[in-house]
Amino acid sequence: MQSERFRSLLTSHGPFGSVYFEDSHTTADAEAQIELKWRALREQLEQQGADPALTESIGQAIADTRPVVGTGGRAVVASTDGVLVNEHLIRPAGPVVRVSPLPYIVPVVEHGSEEPSYLVVAVDHEGGDITVHRDGAVISDRVDGEGYPVHKASRAETPGYGDPQRPAEAARRQNIRAVADRVTSLVDDQSPEVVFVIGEVRSRADFASELPERVQSRVVELQVGARDSGFDDKKVRHEIDQEFQRRRLAAIDHAAQQFQAGIGSGSGLATEGLAGVTAALRAGAVETLIIGDIGDATVVAGDDLTTVAPNENVLSELGTAPTQVLRADEALPMAAVSTGAALIRTDERIAPADGVGAVLRFALR
Repeated sequence: MQSERFRSLLTSHGPFGSVYFEDSHTTADAEAQIELKWRALREQLEQQGADPALTESIGQAIADTRPVVGTGGRAVVASTDGVLVNEHLIRPAGPVVRVSPLPYIVPVVEHGSEEPSYLVVAVDHEGGDITVHRDGAVISDRVDGEGYPVHKASRAETPGYGDPQRPAEAARRQNIRAVADRVTSLVDDQSPEVVFVIGEVRSRADFASELPERVQSRVVELQVGARDSGFDDKKVRHEIDQEFQRRRLAAIDHAAQQFQAGIGSGSGLATEGLAGVTAALRAGAVETLIIGDIGDATVVAGDDLTTVAPNENVLSELGTAPTQVLRADEALPMAAVSTGAALIRTDERIAPADGVGAVLRFALR
């Protein structure tokens, strides 16, 4: 998971309230159940000393956000600056309630519905319908091809006028090219991660052939219908979700391979354990932070996270006085965010020492 989405947390002022709970909507009384859950969560916030304004902002965020139909979870992180994270989780998490100097984001890293910007293009030989999905907003566009005719006329309709297929084929190609040009312009301007394409087989193939390589490399074809005959929006949404889930698992697999190769080869391009990871974070060397079961482990820091260390002795050796004792599962992810490192939650493929590891940008010598 890319860390840019959490950068606003770095400039917010604690203490932070971090709340995770299941908000599945699978029964008729689901909304009443959410209200009961909120009462229990609010009680825990109050017991941990949350400011009334902080508790109120979290409660308002929960009340104002309708649960997604089906099974899932909810993440809400707030501070004195207001609600900073309020999103659906693809799997239930918690209940977890924390009031602490730093936000707790590990469940979002593990179950957050990270969705980069993308395009959906429904194309045929008459034109295309395009939607741009970015930061939760959807912008629609339409390309109506000017080429005509797009259908081959029968020979009986064109006596003595040669092959009627040539002008039809040229018109079809002209219309497809117009859609491809518009999509290329949007990709160059918006830089979406994926371009999902809907259409019958010939339309998709002709459209892809008109795209430059920099756009072709982002295309994922969806076999869910066609522009002229229609398609099921739910099926489209399902296929898009599946693609992003495949990419998430591929990213974890890639990080696991890099980590294991770095540890096994002694190249210095991977490290594990609190001592190794905090040293890499201080040096700005972490490319991907791998978060496992850190438990209740703590780390220390000076006035900011650039001095995070496993204990006071290490910090003293660096000439910095320890001023904070922080939960490692809060401090290490936020230190990684501050240096632009990616974040992943481990699965059974990786079991780093102390529950934390890292793939490095460069070796520490």
